[in-house]
Amino acid sequence: MSDPVIAVRGLSKRFGATAALDGLELDVPEGAVCGLLGPNGAGKSTLVRILATLVRPDRGTARVCGHDVVKDAAAVRRRIGLAGQYAAVEEGITGRENLELLGRLHHLGATEARARAAGLLERYRLTEAADRLVRGYSGGMRRRLDLVASLIARPRALFLDEPTTGLDPRSRREIWSAVKELAQQGTTVLLTTQYLDEADRLADRIVLLDRGRTVADDTPARLKAAIGTLVEVVLPEGADLERARAVLAALTGGHPAVDPGQGRLSAVSDPARPLALPRLVRELDAAGVTASDVALRTPSLDDVFLALTGAERGRSGAVEDLGRVA
Repeated sequence: MSDPVIAVRGLSKRFGATAALDGLELDVPEGAVCGLLGPNGAGKSTLVRILATLVRPDRGTARVCGHDVVKDAAAVRRRIGLAGQYAAVEEGITGRENLELLGRLHHLGATEARARAAGLLERYRLTEAADRLVRGYSGGMRRRLDLVASLIARPRALFLDEPTTGLDPRSRREIWSAVKELAQQGTTVLLTTQYLDEADRLADRIVLLDRGRTVADDTPARLKAAIGTLVEVVLPEGADLERARAVLAALTGGHPAVDPGQGRLSAVSDPARPLALPRLVRELDAAGVTASDVALRTPSLDDVFLALTGAERGRSGAVEDLGRVA
């Protein structure tokens, strides 16, 4: 088995009294897309900046492509690409000139830099705009050019820090397609994002951070399966909410949330106690509760995120305490 492209051991970083990273451990193999999730301040961007040699850790080690990010920073930089939250391209020159300039900065010869730029512009459908000034590009086109720019040196590892923030759905899908293609070609991708649907679509595995530590590390499917089934019941006006809540509590082993204004109850069933819809309907009926609507659904990554970080949210007028099932 080959060594991981990204290997992090006991990584810690403080900014004043705040611990951005606290003994973090992480391995990412070649060709994987690793989705790095977590609340604001969880340490995601700090980790990316350390791996990209922009910030030094206080303790622990991090190796990228076999090189220590502190001791061999120059070697790491030659093997990585980085696209941040905001497009870092020069607006006063053309897209083609941006890529050729970066190629020269990466010590490619003039002929090779031109050829590399032309190939990337064609592959990522930027040829028509290649000779226009970047200041005239749309936001999505600038972000796509920024992603392409990070590939000019053929990186083995690519760090994407919230690359689709603020983009429209079409532009987001174009970025997703590019990331999938890169992974298929063997590039290792570490992706931080606030869009959980994005992580679900792209990532082979999810690493969830909270307060600088790993609280979950698995495939999206396994993380969702570990949460259990989400149960929602809607009652007509005047129905006995407390009786319905008792039924849900007995069936799920959880702590149902109740929104009296909407007549809605929600709970998460214990994975060890699978619940079928017919049984739920029968138990409600036996308790004298007639429901307007009953639903069971598979958790999303949103539910995993909220459960494992102890957060709360409103969903269809209800507030569900998913943190209880973590």
